Amino acid sequence: MNRWVRRLKATPLHPQWLLRGTEELRGLLATLPPGRVLDIGCADRWVERCLPRDCTYLGLDYPATGRELYGARPTLYADASRLPIADASVDSVVMLEVLEHLRCPRESCAEAARVLRPGGILLLSMPFLYPIHDAPHDYQRYTRHGLERELRAAGFILKATTPGLGALETAGLLASLSLGGVAREALRRRSPAVLLLPLLVCAVPVVNLLAWIGGKCCPDWDAMTSGYTVLASRG
Repeated sequence: MNRWVRRLKATPLHPQWLLRGTEELRGLLATLPPGRVLDIGCADRWVERCLPRDCTYLGLDYPATGRELYGARPTLYADASRLPIADASVDSVVMLEVLEHLRCPRESCAEAARVLRPGGILLLSMPFLYPIHDAPHDYQRYTRHGLERELRAAGFILKATTPGLGALETAGLLASLSLGGVAREALRRRSPAVLLLPLLVCAVPVVNLLAWIGGKCCPDWDAMTSGYTVLASRG
């Protein structure tokens, strides 16, 4: 079943098709400098497979969510706001789609800065316009300016902040996810709305393709995006 779901996700029939994988993140991971890499929120350790050979990997996850939700396989379990790692002992910190799940995001950013050596690299990504997920462990979203403020306050020097999907593709993603979510709820509740299920299912690829074409043809509006990827260094 999981294999079929993965195949479906690669087609416009899937509500998350517009996200289209992690190729850009994988490219950034492949450029991290040699040394010790701390992956906070490591889940199944997929980041480890993307790192250069001269990197030493250390995966960390939180017990309450790592075990229950992600089938995590960390090197150690710990709280990101209280890292059991020595000061200035890590060359890079990776936090991908993690900050929204942390109860203490400001303290966690400060901890990431503490364990990094001076000049060490932080690679972080976070959703902005995206549904609540992994409830009840989804606590916040930041605008670009709010995210950059938090990282500067933690002692980071920002190198680049890159938005995710453009405005039309973000709108299409939210619409497709809404259609999929409503269809799932109609089935779960055995609502009369299940009669609309064929229409909802057929609407998903139409919305996805229109948003994709619009994103290619129209100028972007940078006030609306699916999320951000930040590259920073410890000051």
